[in-house]
Amino acid sequence: MIAAQKANARTAGFVRRKAAHDARGDCVNRATDHLLSYLVDKGDGLVISGYMPIRTEIDAVPVMEALHGLGHRICVPVIVGPDLPLSFREWTPICEMVRGPFGAKVPAGGDWLAPEVLIVPLVSFDMQGYRLGYGGGYYDRSLELLRNKKPTLAVGYAYSEQAGAVPVEITDQRLNAMVTERGVSEFIV
Repeated sequence: MIAAQKANARTAGFVRRKAAHDARGDCVNRATDHLLSYLVDKGDGLVISGYMPIRTEIDAVPVMEALHGLGHRICVPVIVGPDLPLSFREWTPICEMVRGPFGAKVPAGGDWLAPEVLIVPLVSFDMQGYRLGYGGGYYDRSLELLRNKKPTLAVGYAYSEQAGAVPVEITDQRLNAMVTERGVSEFIV
């Protein structure tokens, strides 16, 4: 039953995300400013995971470039196998990129890192800190693994129009914050 609810919510989320992406205007610039302001206060020299956008995801690359310029180590997720947590490979603005699973670009080489902060893409989110992704569970498994080792901050990044109902399972990991072009919402996790 929950799988069907998630599938329906995912379909609705994709429609909202596409509409927001098509009408984005300066949304990405405003969201970038909010995300940078939020993350700059989290410390210096952090290992931060961004992502290479696919489909109609909001573009995290401007934030990644700015954070790299501020001295943070940036990495991106790499799917290493079905039902496994993500691995995270170091990214720089000039690194060679190759096509990875699901069409996302990944670094051709570089160090494998354990992020302290993850900028997380999504299909839909709610105001309790839950997100709905593509259904593979990669981020949930990864966040559980990372959080069991050390405090790990998960920041959702999306268009505000992606807000909607998110059916929740026991394995779903909550976000610490959600950033859109309208600002930052923090959640107690």
